[in-house]
Amino acid sequence: MQEKAGYESQKQPKARPYWAPCFYIRANKEVYHYVGQEIFIEGVLDCYAGLVWPAALALCHYLDTHREQLSLVDKTVLEIGAGTGLMSVVAALLGASVTATDLPDVLCKLRANVMRNTRERCRYTPQVEALSWGHDLESTYPTSVYRYDYVLAADVVYHHDFLDDLLVTMKHFCKPGTTVIWANKVRLEADLTFTENFKKAFHTSLLAEDGEIKIFMATCRE
Repeated sequence: MQEKAGYESQKQPKARPYWAPCFYIRANKEVYHYVGQEIFIEGVLDCYAGLVWPAALALCHYLDTHREQLSLVDKTVLEIGAGTGLMSVVAALLGASVTATDLPDVLCKLRANVMRNTRERCRYTPQVEALSWGHDLESTYPTSVYRYDYVLAADVVYHHDFLDDLLVTMKHFCKPGTTVIWANKVRLEADLTFTENFKKAFHTSLLAEDGEIKIFMATCRE
């Protein structure tokens, strides 16, 4: 009996993370539900920017379920590494004035997803812009002009060699009055190293944690 009980316990499915969405596929688009809306996301499978990543889902869930504690209404929000645009769409539906950014070669799909899901639904029309981490930031995004209440980022650390540039970019946009909210699923040693550097660069606190996914809030040290 003990062996059978042990076998049965091994067969039990793993509990779903609290942030795991219920979504389905329709006409080659993934359909998500946040902020009381259906959100249609079209991605591509041949690049990282074309996927919806776990930490983005966790942060979307957090923003949607913590509206009183972290209100985005009438706030200016910058998303870096926006990818498919799901998180920018959620922020816009929550009342923020959003700028979604990524590399130039993925902006077409990003713009299509953002505009499809926010048209006539939002207080502000989202903007979609190119942003290359660490390059000519003061000339392309001068801090005297571009100031944001929140900078959002999710799963932007995974498997690339531009972590120093990413941190430089976060620091560039995180000025007094700005809050960085970064969600990440730990996969590699580089994730841990970046997390330590992130904590050294900013005043940080842990907003939420579920297994390997952590959501940090940070402000500048200056």
